Amino acid sequence: MEPIVSVAWLSAHIDDDDLILLDVSSEMTAVGERSAFDGVSIRGARKIDLQKDFSDLNSAFPNTFPALEFFEQTCCRLGIRNNSRIVIFDNLGIYTSPRLWWLFKAMGHEEVTVLDGGLPEWIRNGFGTFEVSSGSTYEPGAYSASIQPGYLVLYEEVIENLQSGKFVIADARSAARFSGSGPEPRKDLQSGMIPGSLNIPFKEVLSDGVFKSKAELVEIFTVILNTHKTPVFSCGSGVTACILMMAWEIAFGPARRIYDGSWTEWATLNDLTF
Repeated sequence: MEPIVSVAWLSAHIDDDDLILLDVSSEMTAVGERSAFDGVSIRGARKIDLQKDFSDLNSAFPNTFPALEFFEQTCCRLGIRNNSRIVIFDNLGIYTSPRLWWLFKAMGHEEVTVLDGGLPEWIRNGFGTFEVSSGSTYEPGAYSASIQPGYLVLYEEVIENLQSGKFVIADARSAARFSGSGPEPRKDLQSGMIPGSLNIPFKEVLSDGVFKSKAELVEIFTVILNTHKTPVFSCGSGVTACILMMAWEIAFGPARRIYDGSWTEWATLNDLTF
C-alpha cells in the first residue's frame, strides 16, 4: 500500500472485509495542543493508545519501540491478522498515526497506510462520525511479527556517528527547542541539539494537517539532500520524527531509520539538566 490514502479512498473501501481501521488519537500533543474532535471517531475504527498498546511500558523513555511478543499480543487482541489491510488515523490530522505506521512496517507488515489529514480531513469532507465507545472487544486475530533490519537506530549508533558521519540526523522538533532558546515539554529536560543534526520542524511538511505536495516536500528536504547522506529522523520521543520520515517517503521513497530514544534519551544520557 502507499504510505498515505485520501479520505475519499477510505470512504470507498471502509467496508472491505480485510480492512482494519485503527484510531490512534491522543488527548493532546507533547506541547499541549488539543484536537477539536475529542470523543468522536470513524465508523468501525478500533481505538488504541499508542503508549499503552504499542510501546515498551518498562522503558525509562516515552514511546519506546515495543518487544515483538507484546506487539503480537496487542495485534491479536485487536483482531488483526497478517493478511489484514490496515488504515491508521488520528484526531490531530497527522500526529501519532505515522509512528504506528512505522511500527507496523518495522514489524514486517506491508499492507498498512495512513489516512492523510486524519479525522479532521474526514470531517471537513462531510463524512460522518460516531461516538467513541470504550471496552470494545474483537474476535481474536492470529498475528506473527518479524522485526525488520534498517528501521531502528540506537543511542550507540548516534554516538558512533559523531565520528564517522555516516548519516545525518533530521530533528522534527520546533526551531526554539532545537536551538535551545525554548523549553522542552518534559520537566527537567534541557532543550538543544545533537551535534551535527539538522532541524526541519514537522509542521513544515504539513498544510492544515495534510501532507504537502511531493514538489513542496522535495524543496523542504533540500537541506538534507545537500549533505549527500542518508537521513535518520529524530524528535522529542520518536513520534513526530515519523512524520518527517513519512514525508521523506512520499517525496523520495523509503528511508525509514528512526532514532527511537530521540532527544529525550540523548539529553538524559548526556546529563543535560538545568
